[in-house]
Amino acid sequence: MKRESGVLLHISSLPGDYHGGSFGQAAKDFVDLLAEGGFSYWQVLPFGMPDEHGSPYKSISAFAGNPYFIDLDALYGEGLLTLEELASQRQSMPYLCDFEALANRFDLFLTVSKRVKNREAVEAFIENNPRLDEFCRFMALKEANGGLPWWEFDSEKTADDDFLFMHRFLQYKFFEQWSKIKAYANEQGVKIIGDMPIYVDLDSSDVYFGRENFLLDADGKPSLVAGVPPDYFSPDGQLWGNPIYDWAYMKKDGYTWWRDRMAHTMKVFDGVRIDHFRAFAEYYTVKATDENAKNGKWNKGPGLQFVKILKEVANGGMIIAEDLGDIDDKVKKLVKDSTFPGMRVFQFAFDGEDDLHRPHAYPENCVAYSGTHDNNTLLGYLWEMDMAKKREMLDYIGADPDNWENAVLPIIKTIMRSHAAITIFPMQDLLGYGKDTRMNTPGKASGNWAIRLTKAQLDSLDTKYFRRLNEMYHRKG
Repeated sequence: MKRESGVLLHISSLPGDYHGGSFGQAAKDFVDLLAEGGFSYWQVLPFGMPDEHGSPYKSISAFAGNPYFIDLDALYGEGLLTLEELASQRQSMPYLCDFEALANRFDLFLTVSKRVKNREAVEAFIENNPRLDEFCRFMALKEANGGLPWWEFDSEKTADDDFLFMHRFLQYKFFEQWSKIKAYANEQGVKIIGDMPIYVDLDSSDVYFGRENFLLDADGKPSLVAGVPPDYFSPDGQLWGNPIYDWAYMKKDGYTWWRDRMAHTMKVFDGVRIDHFRAFAEYYTVKATDENAKNGKWNKGPGLQFVKILKEVANGGMIIAEDLGDIDDKVKKLVKDSTFPGMRVFQFAFDGEDDLHRPHAYPENCVAYSGTHDNNTLLGYLWEMDMAKKREMLDYIGADPDNWENAVLPIIKTIMRSHAAITIFPMQDLLGYGKDTRMNTPGKASGNWAIRLTKAQLDSLDTKYFRRLNEMYHRKG
């Protein structure tokens, strides 16, 4: 891999006038900002529809896009929205996503979809994307059943044609708009890294139309669910609640669903980070009746043969193996044998005696982060750090211990000059922002995923300074 760097910022966090970031002009402006700063990558979070708490990691489809990202100004420009309708969607506050307002947008989307004249183009797109067709039919059936989970569907109720077409149109428009943003980014020398959650939601189109791929009983209920044991983030572990894959069946089937998923992902992005990669070596299961993840157990995953299939389907596209958390020798070996770059996170560097996450120990074949979407910001991390560890860390990066509030940039420089082929920084860290701009706190049910940045905040980034760093440490050709 070439020495390069990038920035982590989800679409929802972009500036805009309509309750959340979108594929509008702000997305192109952000690409311009990255290019000016000498960055080669834009990393985003999963593109699926978020859950009731705004999390994109428990989506109702591994293939469908989030309609909230559709640019309303573009719909107005196409004559699909009136000026009054556009005005009705304007936000009162630009610093947080308003998930409730976004969820209410479907009434407007239904009106918009009834105005569509090129229905043939929409139907042709869906016909060529059968996994998206499944999602659209699932959503229309869910609407017909009053939003109930699929295991409570009334078999006599059928999908309404208008709702079905609405979802087809939304997927068509989502991928149409995104393809233009991605093409623009690639033209500016910026590649897009996506994020693939390891699991899907039980109440998803993937499970509804592919129950044979999951360990479910006759009623469609799982006896075991996904999670992780107690760790740095949570003393009770994390009980995710997702259904577990039936890896034995998937192997017999040739991993069709996973092949489709990876092929789809590599059409949407230039590379992808696979969340919780360790599950391919060993995955953790918890009884569905348990209240936390303390008493789960590890199970053997599909292993290297499966990973080679993902690599084959990716066809040269970059795959990042998220190998954080409870990692043992089996996981390390799988990551090494896969040849995928693993992850290193600076905020884990001074938690123990292991040098794994200290920049001097980074291998070339890794992606190094100041923090991920699950971490505090660097400034927040400094504020909350134990004083003894803080002094050790500041001594390590060569920063003044009496002036630790200004250590964010020295940390970034330390990561930049490491051997890691790729370095990624959350936008909040490049701006030097504090804990109040943190994206997610694992184990905390609400108050996450909503942070947004304004145009003025993004424009305040010193792109000349970061271009100089990228050139100095040979991360910009």
